[in-house]
Amino acid sequence: MSTPRGPDSRPVITVLCAAPTDRPPGLADVDADVRYCTADELADGIRGARALLLWDFFSPALREAWPHADSVEWIHIAAAGVDTLLFDELRDSAVTVTNAHGVFDRPIAEYVLGAILGYAKDSRVSLEAQLRRHWWHRETRSIAGARAMIVGTGGIGREIARLLRAAGMTVRGAGRVARAEDPDFGEVVASSELAAEVGWCDHLVLAAPLTAATRGMVDATVLNAMKPDAHLVNIARGDLVDEPALVTALRENRIGAATLDVFSTEPLPADHPLWDTPNTVITAHMAGDVIGWRDTLAAQFLDNLRRWQAGEPLRNVVDKKLGYVPGASSGGGR
Repeated sequence: MSTPRGPDSRPVITVLCAAPTDRPPGLADVDADVRYCTADELADGIRGARALLLWDFFSPALREAWPHADSVEWIHIAAAGVDTLLFDELRDSAVTVTNAHGVFDRPIAEYVLGAILGYAKDSRVSLEAQLRRHWWHRETRSIAGARAMIVGTGGIGREIARLLRAAGMTVRGAGRVARAEDPDFGEVVASSELAAEVGWCDHLVLAAPLTAATRGMVDATVLNAMKPDAHLVNIARGDLVDEPALVTALRENRIGAATLDVFSTEPLPADHPLWDTPNTVITAHMAGDVIGWRDTLAAQFLDNLRRWQAGEPLRNVVDKKLGYVPGASSGGGR
């Protein structure tokens, strides 16, 4: 663990990294005492620190190291979702939490559009036919006029809605509160009534945060209520979906297909049945990871660091009770 020392007036900032070489760019010249540590070093590295950057944003190490966080005022997580970060002691504390709202919105929206186009144009089947050198002419679907329901009406969900509408699709949202005349979704239905609403859509897109209310929300009841040719896209968190129920629904042709970027266990175990489930596309939690995304994350943190040191309001402050940034990011995503 690297623990450079500076004058007492310089704040200590601890940066949690996945590996000693995995450091955010641009921190060399900040006016602070920056400590880099890995998960097993965090308990020592966080002592005396006033700020913590979770560059290793999926690590649960902070919970165990929390008793040693004797001076922490601000935590920034380099991710939009904060479900891996929050625990009762942190929620109840006075520590401010900020996240990476906005960084992944457009890349994830492009991933969703690509997934929908891939399903509509039968790209997976075409690739399989190509590998068999089988010339198979057939008709595919248009996405113009197709219906997409986006569960999660925060920043990521809204960017998805805007892009899908620009592509000619009809969009509807699903959120905590039903409402009409939303500028991006048109109509928003209550996500608690998802089973009664999913029969409307051709594509069900999950972009909600993982909370007690959303865990397992796409269960056998919801899957059975979907159209038999409907397509599920999950870019939020794996635990929003009952994975065994999804495997059954796909194998029994109760729904048409699934494109999955997130899973209950990551990396997805080699023996997991989803690998061999028909009509399933699997990607390695990469929907928001376009070239340059680490530089963007670091620049976002540096902007907030400047604000913090100047005593200015921070951007993307998370409501720790809700688990997202109110009015800005109730989405899941990276």
